[in-house]
This record gives sequence, C-alpha cells and structure tokens, in this order.
Amino acid sequence: MRSLALKLVLAFTLVSSFAIVAALAAMAARFTGDQFRELLEAQDNDALISELSEYYSRDGSWKGIGRLTNRQAFSQRYGRGFVIFNAQGEIIVPDPDVFPAPRIQGMDRWREDGIPITIDNQVVGIVFRGPNRFQGAPPFSAQFTRLYNSLIIASVGAVLASLILGVVLARTLTRTLRELTDASRAIAKGDLKQQVPIRSQDELGELAASFNQMSSDLAQSQELRRQMTADIAHELRTPLTVVLGHSEALSEGQLPPDPETFDIIYDETKRLNRLVDDLRTLSLSDAGELRLNRSRISPLELLERSAAARKSEANTTGVSLLIETSPGLPEVKVDADRMTQVLVNLLDNALRYTLEGGRITLSGTQIPEGVRIAVEDTGPGIPEQDLPFLFDRFYRGDKSRQREEGGSGLGLAIARSLVESQGGRIRVESKVGVGAKFIIELPIAHEQTAEGESN
Repeated sequence: MRSLALKLVLAFTLVSSFAIVAALAAMAARFTGDQFRELLEAQDNDALISELSEYYSRDGSWKGIGRLTNRQAFSQRYGRGFVIFNAQGEIIVPDPDVFPAPRIQGMDRWREDGIPITIDNQVVGIVFRGPNRFQGAPPFSAQFTRLYNSLIIASVGAVLASLILGVVLARTLTRTLRELTDASRAIAKGDLKQQVPIRSQDELGELAASFNQMSSDLAQSQELRRQMTADIAHELRTPLTVVLGHSEALSEGQLPPDPETFDIIYDETKRLNRLVDDLRTLSLSDAGELRLNRSRISPLELLERSAAARKSEANTTGVSLLIETSPGLPEVKVDADRMTQVLVNLLDNALRYTLEGGRITLSGTQIPEGVRIAVEDTGPGIPEQDLPFLFDRFYRGDKSRQREEGGSGLGLAIARSLVESQGGRIRVESKVGVGAKFIIELPIAHEQTAEGESN
C-alpha cells in the first residue's frame, strides 16, 4: 500500500467499525434483555389471569379467593405485588379489612391500569400488578443466558479490540517518524552517518528514503570537504616548499643568484597563482556567483577558437588536430570565453596522452536536446574504474604521474561546473587501448531580445 492517506482512512474505518460493533452489541444485549423481560411478564400475567378466570368460572364468584392467593405455591409463582378488584371495583385481594389505608390511595389509577378478567365477554374483575418483578436479574433460560452473555462479551471485546487496534496502528504509523526524529537529533550532534529503515512504500517510506539519501550526501560532502582540504594543502605544499627552499638557499648563499634559480621560483609562483585562480573559479561556479557573459555563438566557431589555441602544441608533438561538424548547426547561447576554457582544458588532457602520429577530433552534431560537442583522442584510454571519478576535484587516474608534470587536478571539475552552470551536461566515454571521448551537450539558443544577452 503506497498511500499514507489510504492507510489512515482504513485505520480510522477499522477502529470506527469495532466501536460501532461494540455499541451495537451493547444495544442488542439491552434490547434483548428488555424484550425477554416483557415476554416473561406477559406470560406471567396470562398465567395469572387464566388461573383467576378458572377459579371464578368454577365457583361462580370471588368468594374464598384469599385462600388461593395466600397459598405458598401461588405466592412463589406470582408474587404478592398485585391487587384484585371485583366487578364493582372493590378490592377483594388483599383482604380489605387488613389493607392499610395509605395504600388505598390511587385505587382509581390501579383499576384503570389493571388487566381485566373476562368471563363470557363480561368483566368480572380487574388485576393490577405492581412493578415488574422480573427487573434486575431475570430467571433467564440457559440458552438465553449464553446469548445475553455472548452479546456483553462481544461488546467488551469490540471495545478492547478497537483500543488495541488504535494503539497498534498509531505506533505503526508513527514508528518511522520517531526513528526520523532520533536520527535527526544524532545528525544535529554531528553524527552524519544516520540511516533509518524503510518500512513501507508510502509517503513515510519516501520520507525515510529521502532522509537516508540526505544523510549519505551530508556524510559524503563532509568527507569530500576533508579530502579537498587535504588535497589543497598538498597541492600548495609542493610549490611553497620549492619557493621557500630556494629562497632560503639564496639567502644563505648556498645557491647562486642566477637566472635558472629565479626561473624556478617564478614558475612555482605562477603555479601557485594558477591553483588559487582555479579554486576561486570553482568555488564561484559552485555557488552560482560566477559571472557569465552569455551570447549566441556558432558551435563551429567555438571549436575553431579552441583548436587555434592548441594548434602549435599539436604540431610540435606530431598529433593531428581535426574539426568535424554537421552542416547547419544551430547556435548555442554560452559564455564563449568560459566554454573555450573548457574545450582547451579537454584538448590539453588529450594532447598529454596522445602519442606522436595520433589524432584528436573536435566534432559538433545536432541532437534532439540541442548540440553535442565532442573531443575524442586516440590515446591509451581511461580504465573503467576511473570513469566515475574523473570529474572529482584533485582526482588523477594516473597515480604514477607526478603532480608537477600535470595540472592541479581541478581542470575537469571546473569544466563540469562551467558546463552545468550554462545549462549543459558533460560526460566521458572510453575504452582502454582505444582512446577517450569527452562529450558536451548544450541547449540551443532560442530567439530572444537583445536584452539579457549576458547574465
């Protein structure tokens, strides 16, 4: 069941159903008891009238009726809570000579509410019975007692079931919330590796899954920050060590102040400056604060600008640099300088790994989503296990390559950030021994007014 709302509706329905069953069972027990008492009372009245009618029919009068009503068997069967009037409305039972005066009051109502005794269609007497002697605990039969007790037990059971079901459903529905609360408190204290079990596929399950993803992302982000801090410290340490060492050696006279020494210090300082610039560019891009001067430009022009920037290096290393584009490519709206920076970075990587006689191809094709630009080389390729991490900061697939022989390890991270900030996507395809292909997909520039050509 994937809907929390549906679960709540069913839970309320079940609890309400048990409550209704309990109420109906209690009402049925009371109604059945009342009906049975009325039945017993009617049967008892019929028996009393029948016996009194037989007595009058046999004797032709009420003479001596007191002897009948005073018998123990008669009293046990019918009790003593009744009054008998003759046809003239006079009390004949109990004996009027001993009938207390206060009880005589209200005899008119007794006669009106009494049960007539009829012989041959003539009223020969009236019987008024007092309060129902079957009130309280009636002498039920065994079968009726079982039925009555069953109804009472059913009503009590339904109430208990409703209570238990309500508690179980409440604990079940709030269990995930309690776990999320505990996990959130743990995260607030700094323990970011919190995971809660996903117990359902409804909204609470989705919330638990989102929380787990958030917790994993936070833990990963914290780990990445720690790693990035360590990497930055490592990247800065090498040129700083070189500059500091040569400076101390110069000051102590251990190195001659010749152009070669100053060139080393100058190169390492430039390297430091590039690293700082790369970090600043990456941080601004990640924060969405990097200013982009976006304008409409042909993909072919982008490729030509990038190829021209590295044509000399390609010729020097004996690598062929080719441009292949489909005719009629639509324009894209990008920051031309930043996009050229991305493509030049990809060309630098390709030139670094493509041997003499190899080939680097810059291509442009149209796709349904926009324009695809690719930089493909015939180098050694990239191992499959390295592909998911290529765009991570400071990641190097070639662990043996010294840092001073390459860049800072931020080039591809900057490339991804710059491409995504302009609404595009970047990915890589590669097979060992075949080469690598970096693919950039950019949206087509739509018709717009002159305003807003930059942001």
